[in-house]
Amino acid sequence: MHSEAQSRSESAQFLQRNPDVEVVEVLLPDINGQMRGKWVGRDGLGKVFTGGYKLPVSTVAFDIWGRDIGATVFADGDADGVCLPVPGTLTRVPWLARPTGQLLVSMGSVDARPYAGDARTVLAGVLARYARLGLRPVVAAEMEFYLFERERAPDGTPRHSQTASGARELIGGQTYGIDAMQDIAELMHGVREAARVQGLPVDTLITEAAPSQFEINLLHRDDALRACDEALLLKRAIRGVARAGNRHASFMAKPFGHLAGSGMHIHFSLIDADGRNVFDDDTDHGSPMLRHAVAGCLATMGEAMALFAPNANSYRRFRPGSHAPHAPTWGYENRTTAVRIPGGSRRAIRLEHRVCGADANPYLAVAALLAGALQGIEHRLQPPAPVAGDAYAQHPPGLPRFWPDALRTFERSEFVGEYLGEEIRRVYLGSKWQELEELNTRVPAVEYDAYLDL
Repeated sequence: MHSEAQSRSESAQFLQRNPDVEVVEVLLPDINGQMRGKWVGRDGLGKVFTGGYKLPVSTVAFDIWGRDIGATVFADGDADGVCLPVPGTLTRVPWLARPTGQLLVSMGSVDARPYAGDARTVLAGVLARYARLGLRPVVAAEMEFYLFERERAPDGTPRHSQTASGARELIGGQTYGIDAMQDIAELMHGVREAARVQGLPVDTLITEAAPSQFEINLLHRDDALRACDEALLLKRAIRGVARAGNRHASFMAKPFGHLAGSGMHIHFSLIDADGRNVFDDDTDHGSPMLRHAVAGCLATMGEAMALFAPNANSYRRFRPGSHAPHAPTWGYENRTTAVRIPGGSRRAIRLEHRVCGADANPYLAVAALLAGALQGIEHRLQPPAPVAGDAYAQHPPGLPRFWPDALRTFERSEFVGEYLGEEIRRVYLGSKWQELEELNTRVPAVEYDAYLDL
């Protein structure tokens, strides 16, 4: 934890190293993972580090369109909260033409205490429970995304950046295709450079299964908060570099019904005070602690589905044979399961959680995953037998398949209340029910095509 003096020093050093920076974007992630905040001139940056930067607490609780959540915003008079700087996130924004900085903050109450409805605070609370057991999660994220042309087609659908002759849609995206990467090399190098400037630990970049689809992986961190900070900031960097190149980067879960969706796979291991991976017992199967964690993830997966799949489009990913799991299953080296235990070094044994869409808020997704594993560890839960072969063929759908069902399950979950907290549940549900209600008032074009002549 940085002291106030260290934070002020960070601010002063940044300004000294960057005398050309005119403005700093102060970024507050809301519960949807969207960035809110203000621009602050360089002369006002010090105020952010001394408790003088305020926003309404409700800023973290907007709906997806940035609107207040009905009347609930006025329950406390729409009070201000103090935004708390996240150490180590004050950096330049290399994709902008004008010299600009950025700083990540979290929401605090009016007296600068962490706010329980802030997603970053929720994750911090789960990590504190691990710390009391002498354990620390190690986390890494893999994120898939589409890269589209900036202008959409006349009907509003996105236009591919990878096309066949005559701008026809390609059949596939050439998964792991090196030549396909060269076609988009300038932009990808821009992403790598932005990541270098901002200290984001990018590991690999690859092409994915669908045209215009790519995947970017981050190195693991033994600080889950930092891992999620970096995942969110990397998404922002990819969007920014794409915009500067007149392209549109999208982390929408399922932009096209007939093509692959975009997921966010989360890798998770657990170390003790000596840095030892407690999932490793020097066997290929892993320790009893690993199996407890797997069992907890499976037992709570349905209750947390509203966080792993946060909107109406998210549920279009979950189709048999799509590499998006539809049941709480696990297995060794099995990509048809919801939780996969990758092969490789026993010392690096971990679980890979494969449920989340790329549209999920990393803080809330990781908080729910870690909380589920923790419940399994605390209660010594045992998982079912690992799946060998096609999990889709062996297990019927066992997770909420539609958004309203996931929200209702989340709403009544004892697990959510105990491990994530009632305030985040209240705030999250308020935002999501309002989003769903708005969508229910809109008639999509396909319904006119189908029903207008009845």
